[in-house]
Amino acid sequence: MPILPAEPLQIVEPRVPALGRPAHGRNDTRRNLVGLARADLKQALVEAGLEPFRAQQVWQWVYWHGLTDFERMTNIARKTRERLTELFVIDRPQIVTEQRSSDGTRKWLLRFGDGNEAETVNIPEEDRGSVCVSSQVGCTLTCSFCHTGTQPLVRNLSPADIVGQFMVARDSYGEWPTPTETTRMLSNIVMMGMGEPLYNFDNVSTALKIVMDEQGIALSRRRITLSTSGIVPMIARVGAELDVNLAVSLHAVNDETRDTLVPVNRKWPIAELLAACAAYPGARNSRRITFEYVMLKGVNDSDADARELVRLLTPLHAKVNLIPFNAWPGAPYECSSNNRIHRFAEIVNAGGISAPVRTPRGRDILAACGQLKSTSLRDRRTKVSDVEAAAGA
Repeated sequence: MPILPAEPLQIVEPRVPALGRPAHGRNDTRRNLVGLARADLKQALVEAGLEPFRAQQVWQWVYWHGLTDFERMTNIARKTRERLTELFVIDRPQIVTEQRSSDGTRKWLLRFGDGNEAETVNIPEEDRGSVCVSSQVGCTLTCSFCHTGTQPLVRNLSPADIVGQFMVARDSYGEWPTPTETTRMLSNIVMMGMGEPLYNFDNVSTALKIVMDEQGIALSRRRITLSTSGIVPMIARVGAELDVNLAVSLHAVNDETRDTLVPVNRKWPIAELLAACAAYPGARNSRRITFEYVMLKGVNDSDADARELVRLLTPLHAKVNLIPFNAWPGAPYECSSNNRIHRFAEIVNAGGISAPVRTPRGRDILAACGQLKSTSLRDRRTKVSDVEAAAGA
């Protein structure tokens, strides 16, 4: 891996991962095993005439070792490997571009099998790294401060698309097989990329259960955070089925302002959202719900806003992430001044709620919070209302 330069680097070339991934064309009809739940993987192999125990072997090679070539699965008989190669693939999204920020952040523009694209980011720290994963191409929502919100929804990402993003990141950092020590370069997943995860919950749930499987990628649920703009009816399902950390894009302390910033608030206003958060498993125990609050000059950053935020969140076991607004081309907002942000933080902290100010990362490559977007366009037959209905929200 080349040494990171002092200025943004963009790699514009199709890349073949170092783990021997064969090139699969869009006309390849073999079934991709990535993204299949354990039971579905076993069923697929049994239907192909293979023994059920092969599913465990393949699972470990794919998710523990990161292999993409059946021929390298050395504990599987040669004829079985040939049968697997004949019927299946182990596919990743294709890296279209990789950009590296001067602060070490990496952003990948990934192309999926149908040609649509989404972005994935890794934010490295000294002893860990958080991979920001997308759940949709475009977004169901139209949050006015968010660059992704200017891109209409194209489609939901499949479990393979979602898991594949993290696997591409591991390829990039060479972090295979799954590390057994406590220190990992890619230690956390934050479902905070493009899209609203709770409008694609079934696929997100399948993908995260694969990621959490102890015989594969083996990421603890405490290392996974799912962020939502406030799809109230789905929040309980997140707790019941995944029990991962919950983050909520709040961004305002009254419905009038939030209706503009996060239009889904018109459907589920702040009072309903906070009630759902109060019922989230662990919300009153050791785990705190994180409320994300983007700092917008003259919009939501007054002392009165800070005091109202304390009043709203005091009944909850909560913390606040104050996010300096990250500009993007054509954005209708400005970031609050540093003095205003820190004064806001002082008020919230003094009110007994932790309110760290997030350090912007990856701004120089448009990889910071609220800056992700791709150029994929929606098929006219795809309707946002259909996605909402499918989510049961």
